[in-house]
Amino acid sequence: MSGAEEIFDVVDDQDRVIGQRPRSEVHRLGLLHRSVHVLVFNAAGLMFLQKRSMHKDENPGVWDASISGHLDTGESYDQCAIRESREELGIILDVAPEPMFKLEADASTGYEFSWVYRTESEGPFALQAEEIDGGDWFELDYLRRWCADRPDELAPPLRLIVDTLCTEFSDSTARAGDIDE
Repeated sequence: MSGAEEIFDVVDDQDRVIGQRPRSEVHRLGLLHRSVHVLVFNAAGLMFLQKRSMHKDENPGVWDASISGHLDTGESYDQCAIRESREELGIILDVAPEPMFKLEADASTGYEFSWVYRTESEGPFALQAEEIDGGDWFELDYLRRWCADRPDELAPPLRLIVDTLCTEFSDSTARAGDIDE
């Protein structure tokens, strides 16, 4: 993004818009706001993760969900999922991906209400160079162990997402990576 600072919708504890503030102020003050995470799975059930750029203002250089982004002012969660998929990985979607679950806003999510979506793609991806240093495919079981063994290498919301996938979906789902069962 060039030029002016992004403006985010600020929300209350029920995820209702109550105002707008610049990105830096929202993050500095810990104001509640909105984001999306899109999980991209391939046919083998592996999940693609992005490695965040070292230039990011939050969680630089750590691994994150396939696609992660803040909602623009006035934007819906679905609109953001479509936009961020195109911007971060070059995935063109005509409709929003499948919504899976919502993370509540608190310190562990960076005070973001976040809808988590699922889509499928085999790649290759057009990684947004300003945001992403790289990416790779991982099994959900591997991600579960990674969260336990080296949590600082993963963005905090990703750890919550992996935990939710591993606890709220069946054991066969966790092994296979197929979260639709």
